[in-house]
Amino acid sequence: MRAKVGEELGVSDWHDVAQADIDAFAEVTGDQQWIHTDPQRATQTPFGGTIAHGYYTLSLHPRFAAQIVAFEGFAFAVNYGLNKVRFPAPLPVGNRVRMRATLVDVEDVVGGAQVTMKLTFEGEGALKAVCVAEQLTRLYSAG
Repeated sequence: MRAKVGEELGVSDWHDVAQADIDAFAEVTGDQQWIHTDPQRATQTPFGGTIAHGYYTLSLHPRFAAQIVAFEGFAFAVNYGLNKVRFPAPLPVGNRVRMRATLVDVEDVVGGAQVTMKLTFEGEGALKAVCVAEQLTRLYSAG
């Protein structure tokens, strides 16, 4: 794994961003901000329609990561958190998004390793990333 530090690990498939999914995310999180949930009102904004919650975009990480990387030789993995998250551009509902993962660092921790990956979420046709995050995963060798 250490030999791959600095390398891009891969790119996920495209995922359709549907209003029904955004509405369900709003319901679960309680974030009913109209820019996400009111398509008619959102047409009056510079975005021209509703946009995905930033955290909706970030929450797609497990789906996308499963397509890109598999950590073998460990008993289990846990999400250890994030160092930095930014949402440089909006993700319009009705668009598609995918994730690119780059291995940033591998550190020893008690019982295993900590992996740092840069996650770049790309909106189809967008000039800038819609989300960039540095994500930490702890991999443990025994249960």
